[in-house]
Amino acid sequence: MSKILDEYLASNLQELKENGLYNEINVVEGANGPEITIEGKKLINLSSNNYLGLATDETLKKVAKEAIDSHGVGAGAVRTINGTLDLHVELEETLAKFKGTEAAVAFQSGFNCNMAAIQAVMGKEDAILSDELNHASIIDGCRLSRAKIIRVNHSDMEDLRRKAKEAVESGQYRKVMYITDGVFSMDGDVALLPEIVEIAKEFDLITYVDDAHGSGVMGKGAGTVKHFGLEKDIDIQMGTLSKAIGVVGGYVAGSQDLIDYLKVAARPFLFSTSLTPGDTRAITEAVRMLMASTELHDKVWENGDYLKAGLRKLGFDIGNSETPITPCIIGDEKTTQEFSKRLMEEGVYAKSIVFPTVPKGAGRVRNMPTAAHTKEMLDEALEVYEKIGKELNVIS
Repeated sequence: MSKILDEYLASNLQELKENGLYNEINVVEGANGPEITIEGKKLINLSSNNYLGLATDETLKKVAKEAIDSHGVGAGAVRTINGTLDLHVELEETLAKFKGTEAAVAFQSGFNCNMAAIQAVMGKEDAILSDELNHASIIDGCRLSRAKIIRVNHSDMEDLRRKAKEAVESGQYRKVMYITDGVFSMDGDVALLPEIVEIAKEFDLITYVDDAHGSGVMGKGAGTVKHFGLEKDIDIQMGTLSKAIGVVGGYVAGSQDLIDYLKVAARPFLFSTSLTPGDTRAITEAVRMLMASTELHDKVWENGDYLKAGLRKLGFDIGNSETPITPCIIGDEKTTQEFSKRLMEEGVYAKSIVFPTVPKGAGRVRNMPTAAHTKEMLDEALEVYEKIGKELNVIS
């Protein structure tokens, strides 16, 4: 190994560990459900993005196996050669109905969606107004586009209007986009989409909503845009297929022209093999389940409200979450890491989130109750939270 690389890696790893910023990766032995097993120990799982419990759904497992039997384990090529299967077309037609748009296109991951769509639509002659708490994939997609990136204070509509006006009236940019998460994954708050649309119309901004944490959870399952009834007003809707949907992948939904353009301009679509047959068929079935019933959507909200009420009663700072995502904000990074470690020792898996995922001094344990949790599991978790909270002087 290069000596200079070896020294660089060793120095940075040591610094991360000393500052409580090094993330230990745990290995789950078996399925990722409401309870998981790590190192032979059964734990209540509050760190999964499997919001609706669909990752272990029996119907989805059945249809995935059937698709493997009929179509094989892989698509065999990129979409533009002969990697577009009838299963992909069926999925994309279903996604468009689900999101209330003319068309949709599936990608290999949600991260890939933002790499694909932002750089395909925006270029170096353009500007992107971006909420300061947007996901890393949005930030990287914006950078890849080479557009001018203008950071907007989080959910600050006055700041958005001022910066939109400056950007448009400057005459420097061919077009201007505003991009935001629908639901912010670390705090659980929701983008102010009605106000955003109003400003966008005033200044002719392109609107892009990353609904990775809203699909399946907001709008009776159809997402944050649907929640506000703005399907005709948002230009680009993006989401994952690995969280509430329970499988893997992502999608972009919008006008037929947008989707046709992405199929010839989005690099992950052009140069990466498409979703596997089993995954594709399972995703389609999951989306159809959400379109047919709100049972899972209602259950995740019921469990989210229950856990929030319990943690708030104990005295934990859970921020301003408006969704089932429930942070316990602790602050100090080392205390946050120790809190998570002690929870795990007592039977609750809730992962610590520290810088750079959140700002320094804003360490938290992120809790995500799912539709698959029982009240008994949540009560047991709350008992552990109370014990460790008092032990580490996080609550009195």
